[in-house]
Parts: sequence; structure tokens; C-alpha cells
Amino acid sequence: MEVLLTGNRGFVGRHLQAAMEARGWDVTGIDYERCHSDALDFFRYDDGAWDLAIHCAAVVGGRASIDGSPLGVATNLALDAWYFRWLVRTGTPRAVFFSSSAAYPVALQQPGPIHRLVETDIDYEQPGRPDATYGLAKLAGEQLAQYAEAEGCRVHILRPMSGYGEDQADCYPFPAFIRRARERQDPFEIWGDGGSTRDWVHIDDLIGATLAAIDQDATGPLNVGWGRATSFDELAGLVTTAAGYQPELKHLATAPKGVHHRVCDPKRMLDVYQPRITLEEGIQRALTA
Repeated sequence: MEVLLTGNRGFVGRHLQAAMEARGWDVTGIDYERCHSDALDFFRYDDGAWDLAIHCAAVVGGRASIDGSPLGVATNLALDAWYFRWLVRTGTPRAVFFSSSAAYPVALQQPGPIHRLVETDIDYEQPGRPDATYGLAKLAGEQLAQYAEAEGCRVHILRPMSGYGEDQADCYPFPAFIRRARERQDPFEIWGDGGSTRDWVHIDDLIGATLAAIDQDATGPLNVGWGRATSFDELAGLVTTAAGYQPELKHLATAPKGVHHRVCDPKRMLDVYQPRITLEEGIQRALTA
């Protein structure tokens, strides 16, 4: 299997590369951090032949970047558009596009009863407003994938919930919580009021679900998550208890916080893949890493 993997030095990309190489797949990585080769330029000029392409390269940087640098994040619009043009031009037969839970309408993720996001909540004819320019780019990419499929490229679309892991940059909430717990910070800072919920999925399960979707030729977008709603206050409680202390929680009301609830309905994924790493196990792994 000859695989092109963009963003192979990023959080998802490096774990995915290791998993594919463990299978004996021949992986060529494109990542600016390692080789100063930009994926956008690669898509514009490369004419190579690949069995599979997986696109992990993106401008993200956590909630502060999504809210604070909307034009920088919007670079993903161009990057993803050239990815799909490249797939069609080179005749690449199979591809993976990492969308995001941010593509879902923010109207479904407000305070009140939790709406568990199901894949059909995104209607491409009337999709609703996604979460910032990051969600807009992912929503556009999903629609471009349909055009690539019409030209003969099989595209697997994954919609991860809140991915996390031991080696994730701490501009994301989970590793930031782990760092605070290791330092035994008291008070323990939480962005927002602590009541917002997320659906945490370990990087091992995100990779497992991706490879299962490829292996089983899963059709249609797939949520990747547990369907378990965990508030930031609850996450702080789990992390600090595992670290052996009980600090005061300090809520930062003016900090970037995103939508209120973001939790999936995982039924479609469960037909393809069963997640294995519970949040409690993921916390223990991170604290002892």
C-alpha cells in the first residue's frame, strides 16, 4: 500500500503514520515542520501515483487560535480545495478527509438539553452555520469530497469529537488540564463556566476508527466519539482526583470557550469500530506518560 500522508508530524498524523507503518504500508509524509514542504504546494504541482491519500495537514491551534485567528484558520479552505483537485487530477483511487465536529450547526450545540449530534444533522442543501472558519472549511471540504467521489475517488470522511492523547500540545484543553494537575495548581483554572460538555476520544481510538473505515470501506461521514458528555468541571474533577488532590476550581468567564455542548451519537461508527480507551484510562496514561 503506497500512502501519501499530509501533516504527518502533527498530533493525528504521527500516530496514524506509526499505525500504518506497523501494518507494513509504505507511507510518504508531507509536513512543513520536518521537510519545509508545504502541502498546498505539493497538491498544486505533484503528479504522483498513490494507492491511498490521507489529509491531516490543517491550521488549528486550539480554541484560542480558532477564535483569535479566523483568517489564518481559513487557510484550510484553500488547502482542502487543492487536496480534492489533486485527488482527481492524479486519479488517486481512495482518500481520507478528516472533517470535524465543528462542521455541525452551532444551533444544535447550545445550552439546555444535550443534542447528540448524528451524521444526518448536516444537510448539505441547508447546512446551518458551523463553528467559526474552522468549521466552515471542514463543511466545505465535505461537500468537495462529493465532487471527488463523482470523479471516481472513494473518500472516507471522519468527524472526530474532542480528540486527546498523552503527547498532544497543551494549547488544547485536555493536555492543559493534565499539566495543571501535574503541577498541582490550586486554584485550577477552567475556561468558561465549567458546564460546557465535550465527547472525549483517545487518539488510539481515532486512529483505530480511521483504519477500520478504510478496511471496511465505510460509506458516508462517520462520527468518532463515545457519546459520553463530560463537562469541563467533571473533567477537572477526574484529572485532579487521579492526580491525588482536590483544588478549588477557578472559572475564567472571558476566556474562549466555543459551543456549549458537543457530544455525538456514535451508532454509525459502532457498526465499524468499537472504542477501547475510556476517559479514565486516558487520564491515567497522560498523568504517567
